[in-house]
Amino acid sequence: MPDDLCFLTAAELAHRIRERDLSAAEVMEAHLSQIERVNPEVNAIVTLLPERAMDAARAADERLERGEGPGPLHGLPIAHKDLVSTKGVRTTFGSLVYRDYVPDQDDLIVERLREAGAIMVGKTNTPEFGAGSQTFNEVFGETLNPYDTTKTCGGSSGGAAVSLACGMLPIADGSDVGGSLRNPASFCNVVGMRPSVGRVSSWPDDAAWFPLAVEGPMARTVDDVALMLSAMAGPDPRSPVSLPEPGATFARPPERDFAGVRVAWSRDLGGLPVDPRVTAVLEAARPVFEDLGCVVEEGEPDFSGADEIFMSWRAWYYELSFGHLLDEHRAEMKDTVVWNIEEGKRLTGPQLGRAEKKRTELYHRVRQFMERDEFLVLPVSQVPPFDVDQPYVTEIDGVEMKNYIEWMKSCYHVTVTGLPAISVPCGFTQEGLPVGVQIVGRYRDDLGVLQLARAFEHATGFRERRPAMVG
Repeated sequence: MPDDLCFLTAAELAHRIRERDLSAAEVMEAHLSQIERVNPEVNAIVTLLPERAMDAARAADERLERGEGPGPLHGLPIAHKDLVSTKGVRTTFGSLVYRDYVPDQDDLIVERLREAGAIMVGKTNTPEFGAGSQTFNEVFGETLNPYDTTKTCGGSSGGAAVSLACGMLPIADGSDVGGSLRNPASFCNVVGMRPSVGRVSSWPDDAAWFPLAVEGPMARTVDDVALMLSAMAGPDPRSPVSLPEPGATFARPPERDFAGVRVAWSRDLGGLPVDPRVTAVLEAARPVFEDLGCVVEEGEPDFSGADEIFMSWRAWYYELSFGHLLDEHRAEMKDTVVWNIEEGKRLTGPQLGRAEKKRTELYHRVRQFMERDEFLVLPVSQVPPFDVDQPYVTEIDGVEMKNYIEWMKSCYHVTVTGLPAISVPCGFTQEGLPVGVQIVGRYRDDLGVLQLARAFEHATGFRERRPAMVG
C-alpha cells in the first residue's frame, strides 16, 4: 500500500531502490499521492513540483539501469525549507517582500542533497525569515500540527517536521539559530539535529563566520538523520568555518555500549520555567538512560550570560540580513522581525564586545563541565505544542516572557555553546501532544550525539506513534 511505503525509513527506501526492489518512480508516486491526500489538512508543503519530480525519478531509475553508481539518497523525495534558495523554483522566505522571487542559483545544501541522489518535490513552510518557533506567514498561512490541528507544529522548520510526521517525505532539511531544527521535531514526534557549527557547509552567506546559524537534517529516525547528515556534511572552500571530516563518517552510527557513561540530567537548565506537562514526560523517560547503562545525575553548566549572548548576536544578524528592507518594506514585514532588526540597529560595539567576552567564558565553563559528563540531557522546548492562533508563548508556568523568542531558552542557550544537539521523540502529554528530549554532546562530537540518540530511540519506540490523520 502507498501509505505503508511512505512510512518506510529513508534507509530502507534507499536500499530497496538500489537493489531494484522498488523504483524511484514508484517511491515518488507514493509520496506525491500522500502529499495530495494529507497536505491540504496541514499546509506543510507550500510549493509543489509533481511533474518535475516524477521526471527526475524516472531519470534516476534510468541511471541505475545504466549502472551509474547511486548516491546515498538515490531516489528519495525531499522538499527544501523555504529559506533555502532553489534555482528556478520560487523561494519566498515566508515573506511578502519575496513572494514572487525565483533564485538563479542553488544554495550549497541543495547542491549536496541533489548530488547524493535526493529528488526535490517542492518547498516546506517556514515563518517569515525563519523568525520564531511558530510556522505561519502572510504568503502561505499557518502549518498545523498533525497530532492536533488546533496546535502549532513549532518552527522555523515546521513544514519540514510536519511533512515527515505525515509520511509526505522521508527526509527534510532545516536550519537552526535558536532551535529551528529541534523545536519542530519535538512538537511533531520526529528527529531534528543541530550539528556542530561548520559540520554542514553553508553558501552563499552574508555572514560566513556567524557562530549561531547552522543547517541540518530532519527525519523520522536517528539512522535516517545520520544518513542524511552523511550527504550534507563535509568541507567546502566556500564555507570558511567548514570542518574537515567527510560526511561518510556519519553514514550509520555504530551501536555503542553506554555502561558507565556520565550523563547530566537537567530539568530546567538551572531555573528556566518549564511547563509541568513537559517535565512529567521527560522524568518518565529518565530511567531509559539508566537502563542503557548511563550514570545519570542531575546538573547543568552555569549558563550565566547566555541570554545576552544570544539576543545580541541574533539582533546583529537580523540587522545585517534584513535591515536593508526596512525603509521600503516595513509595512509588509512581521512586527517581531521589525523589532529584531531595530534591536540590531541599536547595538553598540561595546555591547557586542561584552557579549563575545561572555560567550568565551561560557564556552570554557561548559567545556570544563563536560570533561566530567559526556552528555547533557534536557527539555527541547519549555512548553508542549500551543494554540496555532497564538503567535508565540507569552507565559510559562506563571513567568511572563519578555519577547517573542524568550520561551525557547532551553534551545538557544545550547546554541551559544556551539555544541551539537538533537531532539528525539520522548513521549506524549496526557492530551496526546508530542514531547522531545534534547541530547547535547561534547564539542564537535556529533557522532556521539547520534549514538546516544539512537540507543534511546531503540529503547523507547515513541517514533512508531503516527498522527491519527494518517493512521
